[in-house]
Amino acid sequence: MFTHIIPKFEKGRVLKTRMLENLRDFPREFTDVMFREYVDGIVTGAEIEVAADRLIISPGIVKHQGRLYLLHEPVTMPYETTGREKSVKIRFHEGKQEHDWISHGSEIVMDELVEPGPAELELCRFKLKEGARLRQDYQSFRDLATEFNTVNLLHVKYALPGKSTLSPVILRYFADELLRRGSQEPYDLMFGMMCLNEGVLNRDVILHYITSRLGIGFRDYTNVELHKHLARILDTIRGGGRMGGGASGSLRVIVD
Repeated sequence: MFTHIIPKFEKGRVLKTRMLENLRDFPREFTDVMFREYVDGIVTGAEIEVAADRLIISPGIVKHQGRLYLLHEPVTMPYETTGREKSVKIRFHEGKQEHDWISHGSEIVMDELVEPGPAELELCRFKLKEGARLRQDYQSFRDLATEFNTVNLLHVKYALPGKSTLSPVILRYFADELLRRGSQEPYDLMFGMMCLNEGVLNRDVILHYITSRLGIGFRDYTNVELHKHLARILDTIRGGGRMGGGASGSLRVIVD
């Protein structure tokens, strides 16, 4: 049955083991239930900030193999110009039995084995040319996929129930550009507002929007493919056109 139990810590009352167990177990049980259906990925935080010669990873929560991992303090990592693609990843360690704990640790690494392994979770990737600076001040939605000197978030997995999804940074850039272009398509307005208001969107919501808006087949596109399709939608708005049959709108033909 459903229960709600609060220990009573009062003067003169005997401190019982069960009272301490309640304090110990409730936060873990709460988070385990709340995020039980989430797949592996970033739950919140763990954002990348670029400084002069280093990256800063903000505190956050990630999920891996059913376990929630918490980063309490920011972590800094130096980076160099090599001209080769590098990936910043969380590498999870095997659990260790200790006297008072069973601990599952991790470390944040940067290497040239770009694709994450089964015990890794990507935070970003980049390819920095000699003499250039790494940047994340994206000039447009397409700029998110720029190959050199740019923090690439397209491959990062955000955790939600059932499926991982795109970084909220990607969706915010899309929504901002979409709405600034003044689209009158109902699908565009609704989807753009959802991106700005909710941040992280269910992957199926993104898929249904893209397939309806462009009139393409529904399947589980990769993150990179999702970005390309969203960029195509922006291109149709720039030209005043409409692709596919999923979204309504008016077309005018001017005859000279």
